[in-house]
Amino acid sequence: MPTKKKKPAAKAKPPKAKPAKKKWQLYVLLCKDGTLYCGITNDLERRIAQHNAGKGARYTRGRGPVSLVRSWPQKSKSAALRAEFSFKKLSRCAKDAYLAA
Repeated sequence: MPTKKKKPAAKAKPPKAKPAKKKWQLYVLLCKDGTLYCGITNDLERRIAQHNAGKGARYTRGRGPVSLVRSWPQKSKSAALRAEFSFKKLSRCAKDAYLAA
């Protein structure tokens, strides 16, 4: 009876290095018309550039250039979404007081 030939063992590949995970951030922008815009991102510089190029949120497209007022690091995307929702519920006076603190 013929014996089955065993396949040669596959060479072990070294694990690929994963790029460092970027932290999520809540950010607030001041638009040219004096209004505030709040959003989340994991790459703040890229996102602000998008807003200023007219490729960001629809709200900021006609209100550029925008400038960063403040940002806060968040533990996760879900935490950032919750923080954004909470910030957007505040009145303008409460938002200004929160940003000043």
